[in-house]
Amino acid sequence: MPRSKNAVASRARRKKILDQAKGFYGKRKNVYTVAKNIVEKGLTYSYVGRKLKKREYRQLWIARINAAVREEGMTYSQFINKLNIKGIELNRKVLADLAMNEPESFKALVNQVK
Repeated sequence: MPRSKNAVASRARRKKILDQAKGFYGKRKNVYTVAKNIVEKGLTYSYVGRKLKKREYRQLWIARINAAVREEGMTYSQFINKLNIKGIELNRKVLADLAMNEPESFKALVNQVK
């Protein structure tokens, strides 16, 4: 009895990788063995990138809050400390959004914790 290799599943597996490699340059897009390595590396980068994105956004929020608070004569660390002492629980994302889009309400918040 001949050996069955299940060509349908094999082709589908290769096609999935080559579809993910669409848009790559040269052999990366149409040679399976090359595409497999590059797609795997790309997926690794995307995993790491999702972690870095969180880090970078937090840095951005802190920089925006710091810039807005310094106009009021405080530093970022003093501001966050006074917020914690007063029991105001606003995260950095919301504080940065207030500082950028609603400066009057942010100034009121700063004056409240001074």
